[in-house]
Amino acid sequence: MPELPEVEVTRRSFAQAIEGATVLQLRLGKPLRWPLGVAPEGLLGGRVGAVSRRGKYLWLPVSKPLETGGLLMHLGMSGSLAFTAGVPSLPAAGPHDHFDLLTDRGLLRLTDPRRFGAVVWSPAQALPPAAPLLASLGLEPFDPRFNGEHLRAGLSGRRVAVKQALLAGDIVVGAGNIYACEALFLAGIDPRLMAMKVSRPRAERLALAVRGVLAQALEAGGTTLRDFKDAHGVAGSFQMQVQVYGREGQPCRRCDTPIRRIVQGQRSTFFCPQCQKK
Repeated sequence: MPELPEVEVTRRSFAQAIEGATVLQLRLGKPLRWPLGVAPEGLLGGRVGAVSRRGKYLWLPVSKPLETGGLLMHLGMSGSLAFTAGVPSLPAAGPHDHFDLLTDRGLLRLTDPRRFGAVVWSPAQALPPAAPLLASLGLEPFDPRFNGEHLRAGLSGRRVAVKQALLAGDIVVGAGNIYACEALFLAGIDPRLMAMKVSRPRAERLALAVRGVLAQALEAGGTTLRDFKDAHGVAGSFQMQVQVYGREGQPCRRCDTPIRRIVQGQRSTFFCPQCQKK
């Protein structure tokens, strides 16, 4: 599943190229998670604004003389966006191409084999249907307000494992499965530790680790375990830098203890039983 680094890498790979473009055509394929919520022809002639991101959602503003709003996009489990510059006409769509936005700057195409992704029209991010989808999201990891104090306050009272609390996304967004495993390793925290028992010093270390791991992943272009590529078809390389994720049975890079794998909330968790303490 594309996580925050992959979504942000995707945004950066096409945002500048499409900003200021005029919408020429919009094509829908098979239904995605939610309906578009606007007639495709209603967006023709609209001008694309600056593409932004909130959590794993992308916001693509589109304005017309008498109407403003935008497209809230989510890549779901297997979705990816590709941008082809200078496309004069809409090329034929493949069986998994379910959304095409043709502009005078190029074609933005959503490919999603499992169709858990979404493209939804909303008059603003602060209004339905976008607002309810964004309302439960925690702080962005690079928000100055995200620190040890904020993290500890969010973990306080939660009788779930700290890793599951991170994955919930209502304290901080972006700590998906891979990145939560890596951050907990860097912070030296056992992923099974109850969230409410994370001390102030540990919360500070974990906040720094979350921010550091996500920054490293962004620098590496995201993680490509199967088929993730940015809007220009470039794969990420963070998978080459992981310390614990996917390394079950292999020696810890710090202490040589074999990396363990357990299942938490139906997700695989990887950790070093020596370096990460309860």
